Amino acid sequence: MKKKGPLYALFLSLILLLPGCSSLTVLNPKGPSARTLSDTIILSILVMLGVLAVVYILYIFVLVKYRAKKSNEGYIPEHEEGNKVLETIWIVIPIIIVAFLSVVTVKTTNAVENQAKEYKDQTPLVIYASSSNWKWHFSYPEEGIETVNYVNMPVHRAVEFRMYSFGSITSLWIPQLAGQKYAMSDMLTTLHLSADTEGSYMGRNANFSGKGFAHMEFEALVMSSKDYEDWVKEVKETAPKLTEKEFKGLLATDYLGRKTYSSTHLEFSPPPGEHSEHMSGGGKEMDMDNGNMDHQDNKEIHPSPEPSSETEFDSQPNPEVEQPLPSSPVDEHTHDSNS
Repeated sequence: MKKKGPLYALFLSLILLLPGCSSLTVLNPKGPSARTLSDTIILSILVMLGVLAVVYILYIFVLVKYRAKKSNEGYIPEHEEGNKVLETIWIVIPIIIVAFLSVVTVKTTNAVENQAKEYKDQTPLVIYASSSNWKWHFSYPEEGIETVNYVNMPVHRAVEFRMYSFGSITSLWIPQLAGQKYAMSDMLTTLHLSADTEGSYMGRNANFSGKGFAHMEFEALVMSSKDYEDWVKEVKETAPKLTEKEFKGLLATDYLGRKTYSSTHLEFSPPPGEHSEHMSGGGKEMDMDNGNMDHQDNKEIHPSPEPSSETEFDSQPNPEVEQPLPSSPVDEHTHDSNS
């Protein structure tokens, strides 16, 4: 009993401390897309708890009913070949559970991949979200403005993020407004979201993309339509223009605070893919084999890191073991570097 004392104390401590933890933001949705995801997560948890409840109840029932005791000492049960009814039950029920969760998941995925039904009659506000090491650039082509490391949007308005990257693969995630979506260098991905409540929500890069990915957090501020229009007007009147030289400097700088501009980089560095309605020259500068050429030039500012040709073991050769001949291009490269 003394050995079990610390376990009981730990369990009691968890019960007392966990209620003090703040609620998970993903389970505190402020928009239809996030609400759909939250409902699906909760439903999946309830189904799993139901399965666990049945398993543990049967487990305890079997332990109690068939436990060894003096009244049945020496009892040997009759041999049975099996029970077709029970075998059918424990095969069919898991299939039903998996099929149910699969249907729910497909419906949820389809719902969040499209504009929310509450805002189907709206033309979405298009925002290009591009990432570079280690920051986010938000371009508003309709308003002709751009922000760095923060994004503002009106409440009760459909928003369509079009995402891509100037470096490694990243993932834009605003937990209280929508699920995460990857941003890649040579293609556009789309994320639909909208907010029902004004407020400030945290966004981040949800994909480990390098040493500075933890700094890729930003504020998503949802404001009233009037406040949003006033903000756009103020930016156009007071913020400086974003030049190509300035933009290249932004890409080359690893860590930045908030910045605001009264023009976008889409004018001289269009996104990859066929989205000519927001590009200069009607999309004539496109090289569709590998995204647009300006994007490729700017992408070189954050090239993929070259693999190291030397490992920690290269400087510590083992004289007792003869070096084998290379059997693959990788081995040959290692062999050459050691010779």
